[in-house]
Amino acid sequence: MSAKPDPQPRPLDHLALRGRDDDDALVLRGQVLNWGGLRDRVALLAGWLASLDLPEGARVASWAAKGELTCLLPLAAPRAGLVHVPVNPLLKHAQVAHILADSGAMLLIANAARLKTLEEGDVRAGCRTIAEDEAWAAAESAGESLGPSEADPDTLAAILYTSGSTGRPKGVMLSHANLWLGAVSVAHYLGLEPEDRTLAVLPLSFDYGQNQLLSSWYVGGAVVPLDYLKPRDVIKACARHGITTLAAVPPLWVQLVEHDWPTEAVAPLRRLTNSGGALTEKLVRQLRGLFPHARLFAMYGLTEAFRSTFLDPALIDTHPTSMGTAIPFAEVLVVDEAGKPAAPGEEGELVHCGPLVAQGYWQDEARTAERFKPAPAHSEYGGVAVWSGDRVVRDEEGLLHFVGRRDAMIKSAGNRISPAEIEDAALASGEAVEAVAFGVPDARLGQAIHLVVRGSGEEDKLRNYLLHELPNFMQPDVIFFVEAMPLNANGKIDRKKLAEAAI
Repeated sequence: MSAKPDPQPRPLDHLALRGRDDDDALVLRGQVLNWGGLRDRVALLAGWLASLDLPEGARVASWAAKGELTCLLPLAAPRAGLVHVPVNPLLKHAQVAHILADSGAMLLIANAARLKTLEEGDVRAGCRTIAEDEAWAAAESAGESLGPSEADPDTLAAILYTSGSTGRPKGVMLSHANLWLGAVSVAHYLGLEPEDRTLAVLPLSFDYGQNQLLSSWYVGGAVVPLDYLKPRDVIKACARHGITTLAAVPPLWVQLVEHDWPTEAVAPLRRLTNSGGALTEKLVRQLRGLFPHARLFAMYGLTEAFRSTFLDPALIDTHPTSMGTAIPFAEVLVVDEAGKPAAPGEEGELVHCGPLVAQGYWQDEARTAERFKPAPAHSEYGGVAVWSGDRVVRDEEGLLHFVGRRDAMIKSAGNRISPAEIEDAALASGEAVEAVAFGVPDARLGQAIHLVVRGSGEEDKLRNYLLHELPNFMQPDVIFFVEAMPLNANGKIDRKKLAEAAI
């Protein structure tokens, strides 16, 4: 790769043009697409989407496991002038209904089994649903291929839904440029090459998960998508496919280091990447011992600005808990309460500036104004910046260190979870009159979910309701029934007191 990454963004679908025809691009279960095949299939899928006569910029949602459709839609939908809305396949009907309604999606492509779980009223009027196998059959029958687009890189390409500290998930608007430059940036600092093979174990609905595809394809490499059930599935896939790049979140790393790895799984690995939560010193030591020849990249990011920092692997042994420094195309500032540069060793808010900053939250001006604000006066990029709310410290060496989160988000198993979503579901069950959800430190999950409720209901009935309404990663580990909620001086429920009592 070049000494400096190319800062010129292009239409996102041009990523399909990067590799050599006969090299592998996408290794699926029972099917391998080389780069020539990838180009043909993206063109075919885009041609079918264009034939549906959807308005320019219409939202197309996908809700399925990792496969050809979910991997190619990020390129095919923008090529057809549409906006892709990937939905986490672990979500259930209520969350999907919210995303469809909020995004105004006009098409939902999902596997047949998931479509059967949707209830009356879940799909907004004007939104067509189609099973993924039927979509491919229609595309192949139509046989209409669409060539590369000439879209303005600032055009909206995708909306990724992420939970906030309050309320339901909000859609982060990402342009062609955001996604393209994110791919270029990561490919550059990871040192990806055409010979690399990336095992994509993270959900493609997450920015970190989707970037596994985009950054690998930017260099003409291959991606092996995997929906795993057990950690051993990951180990077997690494051995079977000669994986060189493995990305994961801390809870998965914790599970992976507990297993024996055969030489054929370890030997090809060149790099390990972590985000979605901080690595502990113990976990760093375990990973370095298990994979002594692989470079370990610790990273920090947020969907609103994609990725902000990474730690040079040469420093991971001496600075195992550091967030590192800004990635290419990112300017990361630490500012005090007055918006001025925080001094080394002084805690401040992390503010991300530059072209990786998203376009805001979809149809939510109020929440956009809270997070997307003018960059500090001392910013080199200027313009709009993401004020993360995260508290960090920059040390004398210029390395960043995470201090804590300002909001009440729960970070469990790599998922950002809104307490309000769990609380709303508990109240809707009829088993609770009041409900408070929060995270408690947990060695395996990062945070375990605790739910405190007041009401005359039954725990078994509440759990059964939550199992039906919420995805597995939102299920409370512990449910407490109390006779009265503690109140603070303002008469509001004292969430801090509840959380402290649980620790």
